[in-house]
Amino acid sequence: MKYAARAGFAARGVIHLLIGVLAMQIAVGGGDKSADQGGALAEIAEKPFGKVLLWALGIGLIAMALWQLTEALFGSVGPDGHKPRKRLLAGALFVFYGFVSYSVLAFAVGSKSSGGNSSDKESQDVTAKAMELPAGRWLVGVVALVIVGAGVWIAIQAARRKYHKEMKMGAMSRRTRQLVDVTGVGGGVARGLVFAVAGGFALAAAVTYDPDKAKGMDDTIRSFRETPVGPWLLVALAVGLILFGVFSFAMARWRKL
Repeated sequence: MKYAARAGFAARGVIHLLIGVLAMQIAVGGGDKSADQGGALAEIAEKPFGKVLLWALGIGLIAMALWQLTEALFGSVGPDGHKPRKRLLAGALFVFYGFVSYSVLAFAVGSKSSGGNSSDKESQDVTAKAMELPAGRWLVGVVALVIVGAGVWIAIQAARRKYHKEMKMGAMSRRTRQLVDVTGVGGGVARGLVFAVAGGFALAAAVTYDPDKAKGMDDTIRSFRETPVGPWLLVALAVGLILFGVFSFAMARWRKL
């Protein structure tokens, strides 16, 4: 399970690193791929041995999902690892990484209707179907608020450097600790900001009863280019996502397991 977790963190790092690079290309006016998981997978598929890399990523994410399952069933490292809150979070992450790994492997075997779909179209379709349910509009609103709250929580936890408790900080040199803090804070805040803004768009869809207002990761990231600050905010966000990719590699190396 230790090796599985480290492989999973490395796979997560590759995906976020590529999403950050795609976002940077959009910020400077280039790039024709979506700045989301589908765009990252398409970028990998075009490279030499791309198919092999896709399978490696998918297997790494399966390993991450299995590790999260063990944490949900048996508790995680640390004095409060057996608390219900930690185990419920691990269970939710098991479901999340299970879905992501399925998407990556589906893309690897050629089913682009699964792993390569635009996150924007998927978000709008899911929102539209949810709104057709009884009290669906309220359901979408509640989920949107949860996503906004999760994004704010992720950003705050990163800014407070809460990840220190989960990493072997004592095993790092002073310069390495400084680098980890730059990537952990900058990357975590950027990731949390993307979640919070995406949740805000979903909330707008619920309030206006218009599923087209919901946005996936690609449109959410592109929306930063349309602010008064222009592309510079998107550049900063892209750098943050790249930093989170690097931070994931650090987690693969120094995470307590």
